[in-house]
Amino acid sequence: MRLLTSILICLFAFQTQSQVLPSIESFGPVFTIKNPDYKTDTSQTFKAVFDVGRAFDDTEKTNKLLESAARFIRLHREAGVPINKIQVALVIHGSAIFDLLNHVDYQSHRTSKDPFNPNYELITALAQEGVEIILCGQTASFRKIDRTQLHPDVKIALSAMTALVQLQNEGFRLINF
Repeated sequence: MRLLTSILICLFAFQTQSQVLPSIESFGPVFTIKNPDYKTDTSQTFKAVFDVGRAFDDTEKTNKLLESAARFIRLHREAGVPINKIQVALVIHGSAIFDLLNHVDYQSHRTSKDPFNPNYELITALAQEGVEIILCGQTASFRKIDRTQLHPDVKIALSAMTALVQLQNEGFRLINF
């Protein structure tokens, strides 16, 4: 009976820990810039759309282009921009599609020793912050990826081109690395 109780306690503790939602504070370094010459106008609204079209070779690290969205939010918050004046969207296409996959499908498309998609928690944290994560429907169709294989917070658009134009028409500024 004691063994069963111990197992149940461990399972409950594990389940409780796994329900802790990730935070963007864990992603991407942000450095404090004291007294910059070019001041940040904290009264402006910062609307940014990140064009993310590639993945990186290291399948055990987060995609730095996705991580840039977390850094954008964090550094502007640190500079004093109110959170309601920071709006971010990610438009994903090309090989970056694989970084949006659930854990099982990530393993079948990317070779990694780790059984988890390292981008999954980042995507969850970004979605919690209100970031729109938009996937090019053309890329999804070309790569034969359907909604069931994607992180649940990913939205599919007609195309990346459509989403980028539409967001820019809504006042978002393009950030393309």
